[in-house]
Amino acid sequence: MTATNALNTHTIGFIGVGLMGKPMARNLHKAGAKLIIYNRSQAVIEELAGEGMIPAASPADVVRQADTTILMLPDTDTVKAILEREDGVLGAVAPGKLIIDMGTTEATFTRAMAAHVEAAGGAYVDAPVSGGTIGAENATLSIMAGGSNDALERARPILEVMGSRVVHVGPVGAGQVAKAANQVIVGLTISAVGEALKLAERAGADPARVREALKGGFADSRILEVHGARMISGDFKPGGKCTTQRKDLDQALKLGREYGLDLPTTALVMGQYERVIEAGFGDLDHAALIKILDLN
Repeated sequence: MTATNALNTHTIGFIGVGLMGKPMARNLHKAGAKLIIYNRSQAVIEELAGEGMIPAASPADVVRQADTTILMLPDTDTVKAILEREDGVLGAVAPGKLIIDMGTTEATFTRAMAAHVEAAGGAYVDAPVSGGTIGAENATLSIMAGGSNDALERARPILEVMGSRVVHVGPVGAGQVAKAANQVIVGLTISAVGEALKLAERAGADPARVREALKGGFADSRILEVHGARMISGDFKPGGKCTTQRKDLDQALKLGREYGLDLPTTALVMGQYERVIEAGFGDLDHAALIKILDLN
């Protein structure tokens, strides 16, 4: 099959077509899938309906129509509400249905919800992503998946349309554990890059040239490349928001506490994000953490 018709036998439900979900749904539609969509904001539903996607009346309506339903929601509370409400996902799960949660959701909650889906005869995969809106738009997301071998193999052709790298980490919940680790590294590295570039600026060096000098050495990273450029240009149009990064670090700290592990540097950086959010920068890209250094 070609890339344009790789999913032409699939009916896929997509709940949450926001900053990340919209380009992901578009890539699935481009690959030939029939898309059933649901979102709290109706403006984006009208936009995607104009492209040939089919609006649904409720989360339950999505699940009834689709073979596979993808959730791309902002936090655990929203996932819980979408799953458990009267016209929610859980009430519509039937044998053979596959649910894929691609947002960043608490691992312990994920395992509990997977058990409900499996008890109803369905299958559950947690497949959170890394790569931001750039990765979502270009279908180059890194996808870390948890679930049974059978469920993952069902999900893989769909996931491979949205990402360039799909790794089966382990059983249900393992994908969310991997995403927690990812967000710790991302959050802490954004803090480190911000401090390094601000130090260069205050000490009289050109931050752009310092960034160029660091590329290719041990200090190089995707964060230095993408978020470092945002810090230098001051363009903080969100690929991932400060509020989201703060939430993800809080989830990582909670997971650590569940297993008796203290994460002191993660806690420190989460506190920095809280200060930036309090200063009114919560809806900016998480690279805007550099702004904290001008608040001192």
